[in-house]
Amino acid sequence: MAIQANGGNQPRGTSQRGRYRPLSEINVTPFVDVMLVLLVIFMITAPLLTVGVQVDLPETKASTIKGNDEPLAVSVDKDGKVYIQDSETAVDAVAAKLRAISSNNSDIRIFVRGDAGVNYGRVMEVMGVINAAGFRKVALIARQPGSRKPDVRLKD
Repeated sequence: MAIQANGGNQPRGTSQRGRYRPLSEINVTPFVDVMLVLLVIFMITAPLLTVGVQVDLPETKASTIKGNDEPLAVSVDKDGKVYIQDSETAVDAVAAKLRAISSNNSDIRIFVRGDAGVNYGRVMEVMGVINAAGFRKVALIARQPGSRKPDVRLKD
């Protein structure tokens, strides 16, 4: 009768200590950590991505217009440069670019943001170009006194 010291199922000369045994479960803790960090980053940066052109809006006491559609913003900065969303555009090309963005949908709402220091005639020139292109839902954006968040104030 022979007795084996290594457990009977291993070849002679090998030991249990040097053998690698894979784990059968997945550790999800690093995945959850990464997802929480990404969530915090997106929560912080999402409000900063609304409109990229810095415009000092004039104040007004008019009531806020409620709307649930996605805004298409045309901005005029303090130097009189015109931007569609956040890309600079020549005034002559505004109508063509708006038609291309809206797929010739003249019912889309367009928000015009004019800096408080820009010439009033420049803002009216941009609104005239938008209106001549067939867009009838054009709104001006201003901010209420004491607030830092811009609101839609005047309607076509």
